Amino acid sequence: MTHWLFSAFLFCLAALSGCTPNSPNQALGTLERDRVLLRATAAEIITAQPVQKGAQVKIGDLLVQFDTQKQAARLAVMQAEVVKAQAHLLKLTNGERPEDIASANSALKSANAAKIEAQKTYQRIASLAAQQLVSKAERDRALALRDQANAEYDAANDRLTILIKGVRQEDILQAQAALDAAYANLNYEQQVYSDLSIRATRSGKLDNLPYHVGDRVPLSAVVAVIQANTAPYARVYIPEPYVAKLQIGQSLPVIVDGIDSQFNGILRWISTEPAFTPYYALNQTDRSRLAFLAEVNLDSSASELPTGIPAQVILPVQK
Repeated sequence: MTHWLFSAFLFCLAALSGCTPNSPNQALGTLERDRVLLRATAAEIITAQPVQKGAQVKIGDLLVQFDTQKQAARLAVMQAEVVKAQAHLLKLTNGERPEDIASANSALKSANAAKIEAQKTYQRIASLAAQQLVSKAERDRALALRDQANAEYDAANDRLTILIKGVRQEDILQAQAALDAAYANLNYEQQVYSDLSIRATRSGKLDNLPYHVGDRVPLSAVVAVIQANTAPYARVYIPEPYVAKLQIGQSLPVIVDGIDSQFNGILRWISTEPAFTPYYALNQTDRSRLAFLAEVNLDSSASELPTGIPAQVILPVQK
């Protein structure tokens, strides 16, 4: 009796093993394209949407225009700050009036002439003193006059230098730094002003405009969605038994519903985290099995296919 029960148990176990379905050799999903989300750069009111939903757009096309009045005022303030900093730096670098500099330059020339004359006079008297034709007192007096002329020349030269330089170099550097800061702030405000015009960053189809003209949009809210103008990719769920056999860059056939021919696909990404297979992918028995989300690029021959239609990626046959 015990032997009969054991044999019956083995028979049932074998029957259950034979009824267990094999893992499917295809990964099911849909065709998708890269979607570019353009977000609001400020909490402002939309004043214009020049392009309608569904239209083809190119890089740089204006899609959404926000109100620019407040930012234009900030930009005007920063432009005035730049003019102010420029004028202050110019005042420091220009120095004194041209008339004062010209007068000091004339005084320097006069001092230079007196210096030359005093030098020549001293040389003559020193020569005569060496011949004992004049007294040492005369020579000393000529020497003193020469030194006095040299000192007056140096003083005139210093006055002219001060007038030309105007202010200390440190003051000029400080004014230059203030001007650079004003320019930086102006550039920032100009960029903020430019960002109020939301432009296409990628060519494709304008898939959606969630807001309308007149809406005040929250900061960072999505205001435009572009569907990239490229060949689609298959976004599929790969059964767990096949994951270890796949590599990034591997070529895989792709079947699209309604198309008789196959497309060549390249595996570009596969998730490292498993997920439960979606309800439509497998039968009721296999729904609890884990699967890995993956993306397979299609070649350019599939560029005209619409987004969202079902697709199947043929997986390598397990041995």
